[in-house]
Amino acid sequence: MAAEKHEGFTEDERSAMKERAKELKTSSRRGPRSAKAAKADGESDVLAKIAEMPEADRVLAARVHEIVKANAPELTPKLWYGMPAYARNGKVLCFFQAAHKFKSRYATLGFSDEATGLDDGTMWPTVFALTELTAADEARIGQLVKTAVG
Repeated sequence: MAAEKHEGFTEDERSAMKERAKELKTSSRRGPRSAKAAKADGESDVLAKIAEMPEADRVLAARVHEIVKANAPELTPKLWYGMPAYARNGKVLCFFQAAHKFKSRYATLGFSDEATGLDDGTMWPTVFALTELTAADEARIGQLVKTAVG
């Protein structure tokens, strides 16, 4: 018997979409607020999500969070598909994706098309695999974030 072909979203993808819908609903309930209040709420949400992660992801996510805050304090932390993200003017500029989220062998740090300065020719990386962070990796992430902000 031939293997069944799965058409549609996986359970992990459906879960991420449900988390995104919940984030949008929470955001609309909070209503228009000051940028300072939005940043505080986002910070709280991101830290709570990081605290829920398995240890390996939690360590990476917490360190990435600190690096982004130190190198781009103007970005606003927020949840994006249930993962920590950092936005400018409401648009996600970079994000962390935990390995456990999609049962991957590594976590990722990604940059959206809102990021500037990362373009290098006609092809360049926008997502980086993370398994652990050395001092050199942390310095590179800090520089990437600074460049992405412009």
